[in-house]
Amino acid sequence: MITVSAPGKLMLLGEHAVVYGYPCLVTAVDKRLYVEAEIIDANEDDIITPQVKESRFVLETLSYFKEKFNIRSSIRIKTRGDFSHQVGLGSSSAVTVATFEALNILFNLSLSKKEIFDMSYHVTLLIQGVGSGFDVAVATTGGTLCYVKGGVEMETLSLSNLPLIVGYSGVKADTPLYIRKVSEAFKQRKNEMTTLFESISVLVKKAKEFLISENFKEAGALFTENHTILQKLGVSTPILDTMVAASLEAGAWGAKLSGAGGGDCMIALVDNEKKQTVENAIRKVGGEIIEVKVNTSGVTQEK
Repeated sequence: MITVSAPGKLMLLGEHAVVYGYPCLVTAVDKRLYVEAEIIDANEDDIITPQVKESRFVLETLSYFKEKFNIRSSIRIKTRGDFSHQVGLGSSSAVTVATFEALNILFNLSLSKKEIFDMSYHVTLLIQGVGSGFDVAVATTGGTLCYVKGGVEMETLSLSNLPLIVGYSGVKADTPLYIRKVSEAFKQRKNEMTTLFESISVLVKKAKEFLISENFKEAGALFTENHTILQKLGVSTPILDTMVAASLEAGAWGAKLSGAGGGDCMIALVDNEKKQTVENAIRKVGGEIIEVKVNTSGVTQEK
């Protein structure tokens, strides 16, 4: 039996713009999805996934893999996770990447990380129809990436410190719905939307340098600016706005929603001395603190 794990993710800056070919910053978190794979003596595959949403990704991954590499064996795949798909940390991309890597090892194929990414991105598009692949990329490589759609660019940033707080809104976001919502707005107001995306792109490029040099105060201001643009895109919600405002009032360097919007998480860049104060402020307005470490390892075979 082979056991493989892949990390969840947090978008730092650049959501939505990344769908249109602009760069984003994304980091791997220590909440992981685990996949066990083994060849079984049976007439059909056996898929055991406690979270229903993941079963489709596992089924499509297995089907694609078997067809691509002409595999006839029956396979048992069992998944477990450190986090629920409800919180928007990228369980679908993590389970897809981990399943491909487990099958890669199980059948001794020596596939590269780029091949794992390409196949995982293919499956994600097959199921969701939309997406840039940033979550698949960071599940594969780990670390913190400057990423461009389709893996055109996957630059790993050299970071030793990234002092983030993660607050969960209590609402599960429908990512494909919000991507389509922005897409409809783009069709109707192309010039205005392009200007907003270009503004986000400028923030991403500046923030990248500030994070590398650990100038978190300046990086934080860019986080907050990015949130303001996401509000203009119509993807934030009252609870996310309230959590962001509470963080800033409590002394965070900057804060923003993280992901497609409509729910899920927000993040705040915070000085360690103010961490507790900011966390309390987020809880006070109805947010839940999710304890995570960031900039963690990518898809890995477990011992």
